[in-house]
Amino acid sequence: MAPPNRRGPPNRGPKPQKFSLKLLEKYFSKQYILSLVFDPRQFYVTAPIFLLLELVINYLIINRVPCKFLVLPAGEKFYIIFNFTDTEIDWKAYMQEVEGVVNGTFDYSQLKGDTGPLVYPAGFVYIFMGLYYITDFGTNIRLAQYIFAGLYMVNLLLVFRLYGKSRKIPPFIMVFVCLTSYRVHSIFSLRLFNDPVAMVLLYASLNLFLDDMWTFGSVFFSLAVSVKMNILMFAPALLIAYIAILGFKKTILQLFVCGLIQVLLAAPFLLTNPVGYIMGAFNLGRIFLYKWTVNWRFITEELFVSRNFHLSLLACHIVLLLYFAPTWLTYLKSYCRLSVLESQVKVQLKKKEKAMLNTSSSSQLFLAPFFAANFIGMVCARSLHYQFYIWYYHTLPYLLWCTPYSMWTRLAIMGVIEMCWNVYPSTDWSSGALHICHLILLLGLVQTQSNVCKSIHDAEPVVSSTAATAAASEPSVEKKKKKHKNY
Repeated sequence: MAPPNRRGPPNRGPKPQKFSLKLLEKYFSKQYILSLVFDPRQFYVTAPIFLLLELVINYLIINRVPCKFLVLPAGEKFYIIFNFTDTEIDWKAYMQEVEGVVNGTFDYSQLKGDTGPLVYPAGFVYIFMGLYYITDFGTNIRLAQYIFAGLYMVNLLLVFRLYGKSRKIPPFIMVFVCLTSYRVHSIFSLRLFNDPVAMVLLYASLNLFLDDMWTFGSVFFSLAVSVKMNILMFAPALLIAYIAILGFKKTILQLFVCGLIQVLLAAPFLLTNPVGYIMGAFNLGRIFLYKWTVNWRFITEELFVSRNFHLSLLACHIVLLLYFAPTWLTYLKSYCRLSVLESQVKVQLKKKEKAMLNTSSSSQLFLAPFFAANFIGMVCARSLHYQFYIWYYHTLPYLLWCTPYSMWTRLAIMGVIEMCWNVYPSTDWSSGALHICHLILLLGLVQTQSNVCKSIHDAEPVVSSTAATAAASEPSVEKKKKKHKNY
């Protein structure tokens, strides 16, 4: 007779109760909850919550618009007529301008709306012509608002991806980015300006650049410029990025791609009246109306329209770009070296280890020059209108967290800037406070750049030796230099 089996039951892993307790201890602990608020590595965990909240907020914002009810005689149908008089600003003018193209007018000097002549490049015409047909020749404004609300969600996804890749900003900042700015929601979901369209294309291009898809990124950047000219404020940083990362030959190729997009889009207008198109779409000398200025209310209207004042702002802009350019070149060269090192290390890692590899430092080095170049353009702008807030709104948290200031100082600057953009009409104190905040932020960036450059120079020998070790341990990598994808 065989002896009885004294061995216990097979080990089937942790009991369900113990496993549940471990999950509770991990995800409901004080430490984990605080990390969801303050740890930039947890950005992707909390971002979906705010995206869902934004869906609700945009729906409520659109549907809070008052409507008029019209009751027809008995026996006839009942209609609801929405009153959009308090939300429409430039939409009607946009539709009038593209309607001229629909009717066969390709002379830019002849395309006009209620607000004046068409002053945007050709990409604007094609995009808003599409909206013209989708919205029943521009009459279905409610549908257009839902389309722009969707555009706002795409914009947030692209911005959140940049935030997440950089691991620079704590997750609690999303409370301020998403839930506190009625002005930004209004610009997107109610007012239907072309500025949001341009910024979505710009953020798409930055994501593509970070993914090493340079030609696709150049295409989207050029498309953004074709919607509104303010995107050119990012161009100095992009030129430096081309040279530092791709070299001079590929820089020429990317500049050709950007130029080709502009020519192809503008071809019908250039063939009809080239001077009229260039002067209308890229008029750098256009005079803005004093009554709409947000940033220069504290000066006289005579000085505001003065050519000497405009030239002094341009000179200030150029000087600041020249001052920051060497630092940006250092940032982007370091980004290139770190990207090569990361690619060499990833070859030797397993799939799970690749996911854990921290590439945030290189992303920060790449994004900082772009956001700073745009910010300098805003500081030196001849005039800022209310819809221009979207030009730098989503970059402000990143720039503030690049400064050496305390968290409370950063939040205070964000709050004052938000308040200044919500004062309508602008006042002497709101314009002055906006400039003070801009200058404080600019000084913080100046202070940071010297510290970062010193750290980069100190770290260069370590990076070089690490790269050499990685290449030696993987012979095949040494032969395969980093090739930037030109999709």
